[in-house]
Amino acid sequence: MQRESLSDWLDRHAGRVFLAPAILLVLAFSIFPLIISAWLALSRFQLSANGWDITFVGFNNFKKLLFGSQQFHFVGTFAPVPVLGWLILAAVSALVLWGLWRYLSSGAISILGIIGRLISFSLAILLALMFTFTLGDKAQIGSLATTLFYVVVGVGLQFLIGTGLAWLCAQKIKGRDFFRVVFFVPMMVTPVGVAYMFRMLADMRQGPISPIWRGLGFGDFAWSTNAWSAKTMVIIGDTWQWVPFIFIVMLAAFESQPRDEIEAAELDGASPWQIFRDITWPSVAPVAATIVLIRVIEAFKIIDLPNVLTNGGPGIATESLTLHSFIDWRTLNLGGSAAVAYMLLFVSTVTCVSFFNFVVMPMRARRT
Repeated sequence: MQRESLSDWLDRHAGRVFLAPAILLVLAFSIFPLIISAWLALSRFQLSANGWDITFVGFNNFKKLLFGSQQFHFVGTFAPVPVLGWLILAAVSALVLWGLWRYLSSGAISILGIIGRLISFSLAILLALMFTFTLGDKAQIGSLATTLFYVVVGVGLQFLIGTGLAWLCAQKIKGRDFFRVVFFVPMMVTPVGVAYMFRMLADMRQGPISPIWRGLGFGDFAWSTNAWSAKTMVIIGDTWQWVPFIFIVMLAAFESQPRDEIEAAELDGASPWQIFRDITWPSVAPVAATIVLIRVIEAFKIIDLPNVLTNGGPGIATESLTLHSFIDWRTLNLGGSAAVAYMLLFVSTVTCVSFFNFVVMPMRARRT
């Protein structure tokens, strides 16, 4: 049997050969840091006379975050539950039970599906309990709850505004080309630039809005000294920056719709709301779900705005998980920083996978 020449082998495997360097490079810069950070998460880093020492401590770093000295920082400080907390817990519990009943009654049950839903529903109940016990007057919300607040409220607000602007610019209105360019401008600014800009605008003593603020009789208002006003300012800055991303994608989705269905509905006398509800939204819903998933992934990594705007303050009120991990790293608490990063990885992965399975996939299935 004649041996294959090197040139013939390269011709047959040219695709793999050309892709191999890029794949190896990606693996080197992704898998290797994951392994090293996992080792650090299970260790304690200390400076010593000989340089530094790394001691294996098992899951002590994670215990500190969940039950130990860092519980106030990561999970928060608990207090008696207000009425709003019980309502949130009841709503989440009802939603989880409804989802579990719907899955069990569907008939398409698998071991992987049961395990996945148990993980997703258990995390949902645990997060609801955390919010429930940290909403009291004497309670303090930790970096995990703050990050989820940025994700849920921030992404929800960005989606509503971006989709609304995209729908308006998809209509036959005057000046829509001008507004398309204007609405896209904030995305060209760097996150640090956005943070400094909003820090200047929100200065109620010397900022450009301060004369109007004082003219309305509100006086000096130090928004950075109040936890919820500081969180709101971070949400506003993040929304201003990321609305253009949702706007441009949803605008493309709206304009790619077949016009014949809409024109037929208009001839039948359907109102604009009926056209949007029955024709437009079912057509763009899979795109909307996908773009929300992308923004949720990005929102979990927010660090620039809370770092520059408030430095995580007042106290730790605006500190996200990424900023929490960065501050621990900056103080050479490498084990604690890696533990926070892995907790962020777990929560964000379960959240995004659950959103993909429970929202994105059903919308795509209904479209097909």
